[in-house]
Amino acid sequence: MSLLLYGHPFSSYTQKVLIALYENATPFQFRMLGPDTPQNAAEWLRRWPLRKFPLLVDGERGVVETSIIIEYLQQAHGGPVCLLPDDPAAALDVRFLDRFFDLHVMTPVQHAVGGALSGDDGKRREALATAVERLELAYAWLEEQLAGRHWACGDAFTLADCAAAPALFYADWTHRIPDTLPVLGGYRARLLARPSFARAVEEARPYRTLFPLGAPDRD
Repeated sequence: MSLLLYGHPFSSYTQKVLIALYENATPFQFRMLGPDTPQNAAEWLRRWPLRKFPLLVDGERGVVETSIIIEYLQQAHGGPVCLLPDDPAAALDVRFLDRFFDLHVMTPVQHAVGGALSGDDGKRREALATAVERLELAYAWLEEQLAGRHWACGDAFTLADCAAAPALFYADWTHRIPDTLPVLGGYRARLLARPSFARAVEEARPYRTLFPLGAPDRD
């Protein structure tokens, strides 16, 4: 039985796992979660009633939380692209930046999106202002952290880059990375050009109207 991935193409965390699968050309079946596929939602909720996606199913085993899913893929379905280094110290650096992109870039974006989805103009403005403040701090730190690096942790594409790609993609839509941060802007551009992420972006393109802050006419 092939791997099953339950999620939505426009979801940043679904894209994070898709990047890892595409990097190693890992065979899997995608189970779309949406109003047109209630049968997929029923199976997803049976396996993970906390209502979070993506969910990876390997036989009878369900794996959740994107960082854990990607580590599981490397252990159980590894390929030529090693997304987590064998060296413990290097692996710790990768895990740290993975968490940084999820917690300090993607979380503020989700906060702004939540405010926009509330339908309350005051909450929308407040959530966006909070997100902008947090993103500016993250952007400034990343500008220094990424200096001299091709990918998040050096020359190799890793778990950290799987997290960074969708996080910076949507963060730039929420609060644009300024031209005064060329290192970070260049890194985002390299991520967009990476075939695994470029594929995920194209698959999500039909759903851009779902972005409540207004998807820009670019990328």
